[in-house]
Amino acid sequence: MQAQHLISISDLTKEEILLILKKAAVLKKKSSSQLLQGSILASCFFDPSTRTRLSFEAAMLRLGGSVISVSDKSSTSLQKGESLYDTIRVISGYADIIVLRHPMEGAARLAASASCIPIINAGDGANQHPSQTLLDLFSIQECQGRLDELKIACVGDLKYGRTVHSLALACSLFNIRLYFVSPEQLSLPDAIVQQLKMRGVNFSFHSSVEELVGKVDVLYMTRLQKERFEEGEYKAKDGRFSITLRGLQGAKKNLRILHPLPRVDEVDLLIDTTPFAYYFEQAKNGLFVREALLAFLLKG
Repeated sequence: MQAQHLISISDLTKEEILLILKKAAVLKKKSSSQLLQGSILASCFFDPSTRTRLSFEAAMLRLGGSVISVSDKSSTSLQKGESLYDTIRVISGYADIIVLRHPMEGAARLAASASCIPIINAGDGANQHPSQTLLDLFSIQECQGRLDELKIACVGDLKYGRTVHSLALACSLFNIRLYFVSPEQLSLPDAIVQQLKMRGVNFSFHSSVEELVGKVDVLYMTRLQKERFEEGEYKAKDGRFSITLRGLQGAKKNLRILHPLPRVDEVDLLIDTTPFAYYFEQAKNGLFVREALLAFLLKG
């Protein structure tokens, strides 16, 4: 791979992404191996996580490696005033690869400057989440049979939603038509918009998810964060950025709904048992994609 670290999805070329997805497909058929026997993963999560943390740790274990971890700032010397730079500099001497989640934007890039081993950005504030994008692309390819020439709607909190930021940039590699649906105050950041324009991506902005149901191949739903609104304002907007079973009338037969999870109330529970629901398979795919990613970074 060209980059030692994976801080942004832009660190990967289209060819590298496709190689990782191809390896993930092989691992999904036969996941267990001793490919990374003797390797140690340092799992450093200073922000809450369920799927990302557990899938990375399970991925390393299933490939024969070992895991050391920290899951709370209060259990480290950061609590004593140690800098993140020094913390990562020390941890990089104990492991072969570090997976880092941190609430501060730019934390992963700072960590990379301190580390002598690969850093994988598992989410740095509202910035990026590149490994999530890899499993999103894998899931899209799996349920649609391709990545090129698709129509994808990203719905919800697009301002602070780091998964959408990374996914939108990755979609620019595959000639994907994008639709963005969000409240005005949670629209896609200008920096991402400008990058999409520079890359020649075809995209548009919309105020309701239901107007797009009959057009798109993938609905990528995200949690609409109540804390960004006044209570009455949230209730007034809520229905336009969620999807119900009834709202799927007229949907294309191949439509699949993805969600990085956790889900609150933006996807009706009744959808779970329909062919449209793909978010739990998407979460499961995180294991195989992260196995492939670890193998590429550590073994080439």
